[in-house]
Amino acid sequence: MAVVTISRLLGSLGYETAEMLAMRTGYRLVGRELINQAAKRAGAPDVALAMIDELNLLGLKPAPEDMQSYLTAVKVVMEELAAAGDVVIVGRAGQIILAHWPGVLHLRMIAPLAVRVQRLAQRQGIIPAAAQAQAETSDRYHKKYFKHFYHSNWDAPEHYDLVINTAKLTAANATDLVCILLGKCAPRPIQAKTSAGAND
Repeated sequence: MAVVTISRLLGSLGYETAEMLAMRTGYRLVGRELINQAAKRAGAPDVALAMIDELNLLGLKPAPEDMQSYLTAVKVVMEELAAAGDVVIVGRAGQIILAHWPGVLHLRMIAPLAVRVQRLAQRQGIIPAAAQAQAETSDRYHKKYFKHFYHSNWDAPEHYDLVINTAKLTAANATDLVCILLGKCAPRPIQAKTSAGAND
């Protein structure tokens, strides 16, 4: 398989896994770059800001015609990337747009809310309540986006070939699993602990 799409819950190590997978396979990594390309083609730069603003901090509401032009451009750009191959695509409904394309692996990254909150709080240096608000807002945004524009359930397992719960896994562990499926990169060698309990 030469194309991987990754859908992820905020705080599930999805983007970290995408970065690591791209590095180990040599595939191109495409995330927000796809948004900007599509918005540029659609002639609607405001849509790019709105799509990046998943927490709705800016309160942007693109015109319906701009939004439709953007969605059409996203589909075109994503299909061009898939046709070229050797790419990891993060977000933007790749699991829907490329659902019937051969040679595409659709990956879903999840983790319990409590785990995600802890990660976000630690990574951003914020209190857990703020981290939980971010995670829940992001979840609502994606569910609404999928339902409204693709008439689909973002969480539905049938959209994915592999669902990885990172509650007890690192991004490197998740990457190893995907590498095995791709047959593209060998799992990392196991490293011995330098001292008892050092990596606990």
